[in-house]
Amino acid sequence: MHTREAALRWAHTWTAAWEGQDAEAIVALQAEDGVHWSSPFRAPCEGRAGLRKYLQDVFAAEIEPTRARFAEPVVDDDQATVEYWALSRYDSGPLTISGCTVLRFDSDGLVIESRDYSFVESGHHPSPFGW
Repeated sequence: MHTREAALRWAHTWTAAWEGQDAEAIVALQAEDGVHWSSPFRAPCEGRAGLRKYLQDVFAAEIEPTRARFAEPVVDDDQATVEYWALSRYDSGPLTISGCTVLRFDSDGLVIESRDYSFVESGHHPSPFGW
């Protein structure tokens, strides 16, 4: 699978699955031994089981489903970066998450490595980027 196709599938799946709290749809995009870094300051989520646990914990903390939008992927060889803008609500109140995920795919289009870099701001704020 071409990287562009894999990255678009990843972004479209995350858009629907984050709002629908569908961890399995996201996990299905990960290679069996893929690694996900939710932050460079935390231990990585290893394999599908690690990613599944991370997503289940995140979704359980949400008071209402997150509304997320993902930008068009930027692709180079087997890697892609995808920006996102998400409006979430937790016990602490509404949050806006602006982030970017750096992805590396295998030849089947599955994620073998993903790294998230995000910024969080209190309240809900519209995206200034127009996606």
